[in-house]
Amino acid sequence: MHQEQDLIPLNQQIKSSLKKYFDNFETLDYKNIANLYQLVLTEVEKPLLETVLEYTNDNQSLAAKWLGISRNTLRKLISSYKL
Repeated sequence: MHQEQDLIPLNQQIKSSLKKYFDNFETLDYKNIANLYQLVLTEVEKPLLETVLEYTNDNQSLAAKWLGISRNTLRKLISSYKL
C-alpha cells in the first residue's frame, strides 16, 4: 500500500496523462480531432465504473452511492459498457 504522502491527487494524474496525450499530437491527426470533451469523459467513465464495482465487490447499491448516481443509472451504464 502507498503511504498517504506518496499519493498523487487524481486531478494531477489526469493532467499528466492528458499532457502525454497532447505531447503526441505530431502522431495524431490533430486537425480532425473533434469532441475531445466527450472522448475524455468516455475514456474515464468505464475504468471508473470498473474500479468502483471492483472495490464494492459488485455491490451495485454501494457503487451507486459512492458514485452519487441512482442504481438504475448505474445499471444503464453497466449495460452500455457491457461490464
